[in-house]
Amino acid sequence: MQRRQFIKFCAASAAVSAPAIAAADASPRFYARATLVGEDGAPLAASALPANRNLVFDYPYEATPCFLLNLGRPLRESVRLETADHRSYVWSGGVGARRSIVAYSAICAHKLTYPTRQISFISYRAEASARNPHAQVIHCCSEHSQYDPARGARVVAGPAPQPLAAILLEHEPATDSLSAIGTLGGEMFNQFFDKFRFRLAMEIGPSAHRAVDGSARVTPLERYCRQQVKC
Repeated sequence: MQRRQFIKFCAASAAVSAPAIAAADASPRFYARATLVGEDGAPLAASALPANRNLVFDYPYEATPCFLLNLGRPLRESVRLETADHRSYVWSGGVGARRSIVAYSAICAHKLTYPTRQISFISYRAEASARNPHAQVIHCCSEHSQYDPARGARVVAGPAPQPLAAILLEHEPATDSLSAIGTLGGEMFNQFFDKFRFRLAMEIGPSAHRAVDGSARVTPLERYCRQQVKC
């Protein structure tokens, strides 16, 4: 069974298109489909995504940012991972014509650090540095948790207790478009909304908990937030 068919089968079996905020669960969770669009509102072409650049979109809620990454190489290997409470799941690689495109929740699994409109302490780093011996990782500067996006965002360094939750993407070859359809792995949304309730109310307002539906705008990180902290 092809990946696209399998995802549709799982979605039909779940019989849920946009559930309320769910408890952490390793099983796939399907939310409303959102076509990824550029800043001009037109659907993004998967083949046009720049390699190794931080791109951000909000999903499955208007206040929950995600990283969209083209890692520039095929990612075909399935990886078995585990949540903090020891529930296993399988991440099945990238999407797109070259299977090089991945997406993950940008909420760190340790202390829930995330990109705000003012500043981001977490981002993808293509190159190693003095504080970051691992190249091609998502690095959170808050406590130096590092995740490998080429292997399901598994933890390669730091105190994070589990991988970043993966965002399930679907690629349509006929149009070369991408859609977000759900999550895989340990979601952190309940904890995120509990911890940052006041901040989100001030920054985003009552729409923070609103589910993304129809489309999700993709923005380069340098335009999504005013400042990036690199360590």
